[in-house]
Amino acid sequence: QVQEVESGGGLVQAGGSLRLSCTASRLPSGNYPLGWFRQAPGKEREGVSCISWSGGTTYYAAAVKGRFTISRDNAKKTLNLQMNSLKPEDTAIYYCAPASCDSTNYYAGWWNSWGQGTQVTVSS
Repeated sequence: QVQEVESGGGLVQAGGSLRLSCTASRLPSGNYPLGWFRQAPGKEREGVSCISWSGGTTYYAAAVKGRFTISRDNAKKTLNLQMNSLKPEDTAIYYCAPASCDSTNYYAGWWNSWGQGTQVTVSS
C-alpha cells in the first residue's frame, strides 16, 4: 500500500508563487526518480518535472522551465516543487509519483497509482 500526500496547492494570482510538497509514505524500497505531474481540466495528464534518485539531476517540461524548481529529501521521503511566476495555464491538479526522467512525460511504466493530488489555481 502506497500513500503519496500532496500539499501546498491553492489559489494564487498570476505572477505569484506556490510551493508544493509530497510526502511518500510506504513507497516500495529502492532508488528511483520522482516527478511532478499535472492535469488541467479537459486535458491529459502531463509531466512537469523529474528528479533523479540522488537529486543531482533535474528535468523540466518546456512550459515550466525557468519558473519551477524540483527538489527531494530522501531521508524524509519528501518531494518539493517551487513554483514561481505562475501563469493561468499552470492551473491544474498536481500529482507526485515515481518517474522515469528519460521517458515521454516522465512516466514510470512500472507505476500507475495516482493519488488525489493538490489543486493549483492561478487567476488572471
